[in-house]
Amino acid sequence: MTIVKKPPPVDLLAETEELYREAAEDLVRARRKLTEGRAEEVRAAVQAVKDLKVALQLVMDERARVERLRRTAGGIVHDYALDLEAARAEVGRRLARLRDAGAGG
Repeated sequence: MTIVKKPPPVDLLAETEELYREAAEDLVRARRKLTEGRAEEVRAAVQAVKDLKVALQLVMDERARVERLRRTAGGIVHDYALDLEAARAEVGRRLARLRDAGAGG
């Protein structure tokens, strides 16, 4: 029997913050290179940051889309779900009380 260990879940917010921090550091290094006259390296760094931003936005958009689909499949609309079983039980209790109260009249 082989036991397969799953890696821990990825904290997307923390990972995104880390990527943005690294991108900011890259921009600082690129700015320093610009002052040293190495413009070709600056262009490459700026393009890499732009590509990173686009990729992160695509991931976040896809994540939001999947979350909407998951909520829809689970019956959640407008950030809440209707608990029809609980509503049915409540209606039953109220009808039972009305029946009990109506017999004394």
